[in-house]
Amino acid sequence: MNTVEEAKKFLKDNDVKYVLAQFVDLHGVAKVKTVPVAHVETILNPGAGFAGGAIIGSGIEPNGPDYFARGDLSTLSLLPWQKGYARIICDGHVDDEPYDYDTRVVLKNQMARLKEKGWYLYTGLEPEFSLLKLTEAGQIVPAESTDTLTKPCYDYKGITRSAEYLERMTEALIEAGLDIYQIDHEDANGQFEINYTFDNCLKSADDYIMFKMAASQIAHEMGMICSFMPKPFTDKPGNGMHMHMSIMDEDGKKSLFHDDSDETGHGLSPLAYHFLAGILEHAPAICAIAAPTVNSYKRLAVSHSVTGATWAPSYVSYGNNNRSTMVRIPYGRLELRLPDGSCNPYLTTAAIIAAGLDGVERKLHPGAGNAGNLFAHTHAELEEMGIGILPQTLIEATDALERDTILCEALGEGVSREFINLKRAEWAEYQRHVSDWEIKRYVEFF
Repeated sequence: MNTVEEAKKFLKDNDVKYVLAQFVDLHGVAKVKTVPVAHVETILNPGAGFAGGAIIGSGIEPNGPDYFARGDLSTLSLLPWQKGYARIICDGHVDDEPYDYDTRVVLKNQMARLKEKGWYLYTGLEPEFSLLKLTEAGQIVPAESTDTLTKPCYDYKGITRSAEYLERMTEALIEAGLDIYQIDHEDANGQFEINYTFDNCLKSADDYIMFKMAASQIAHEMGMICSFMPKPFTDKPGNGMHMHMSIMDEDGKKSLFHDDSDETGHGLSPLAYHFLAGILEHAPAICAIAAPTVNSYKRLAVSHSVTGATWAPSYVSYGNNNRSTMVRIPYGRLELRLPDGSCNPYLTTAAIIAAGLDGVERKLHPGAGNAGNLFAHTHAELEEMGIGILPQTLIEATDALERDTILCEALGEGVSREFINLKRAEWAEYQRHVSDWEIKRYVEFF
């Protein structure tokens, strides 16, 4: 939509009664206010008002200013699974200015740095999720009871017996404007992936939030749980959010990462190599943002699953179509395999831009790629190869982020401090928790 008049006509033609003014908190969780359609213009100016101190990571105290979610008219879309409703994505404003603690604003600030050079980041996000249900004992299990194969990846029965949910999801997202092109059963029981077409990185992040809203609500209506938890089962692969990326020209038609003259066979340009080197250089700090929960590090742990693979990176490395590395090179572009389903897509993308630009500005080079299966090597062998291990706990990654002044300054000292404080608090709470594993192991051990 380009004008208020067009928006009103769209809403009327589609019998919309309510519009959700939606933004995300620092966790990347969707937050909304419901606005009757007669008052839709107020979402645009001054915006839907929220108590700033009630929003996690806003940096606003209870005696601070209000937070106004001001709508981006171009994002107005239907919520097909919620008849009579539409959504408009908002940027946070405080004192009538874009608020630097709002992660969509943070991403826009990093996109502006690219735009100064005539560059535009396009991303393709691959959300994995687990379709679950609760047993009478309160345990989570795959929603489809017959989904029990040791290696269920791409299994016909596994995907067909969950087809009703997958079809409802796909059809709703297509009606909402996402271009869905592929659906598959992933490598864990009850795990699926629905792919939508790549786009400019802001729209990709917006679409990811839409995806999660649809996935969760449709599952709830069907008596199931759709979980993006990074590692819901100890012995099975976790849920990633792999991010494909290319720097494009202004028209979005020519990739500045693609170069057929690359003698290594990766198909990458010098710009792509510098950008890649920046990501590798800042990988430990990016890890805190792209894998932002205690549970994330169960997915990234140096280990294996019953299926024979984890599909999650443990090592700071890259390689030609190599899924054991942190960055896979699918000829002419980069695929970062680090992010998981719990990440804030705006903050994660902003961190990647900041890291990549640091690599470009310092003309860093990533060194030679790795073609072999890194999981087959010992730690000593990897050390000899000069390959580092990603942080193995949330606190280790958080410490790395705090030390990374380049990334913290690029993202904004305020939002970086809020994020670090939030993660330290999460780690402290986790450390105090006495788990079932500890009870079983120690209660009669000594």
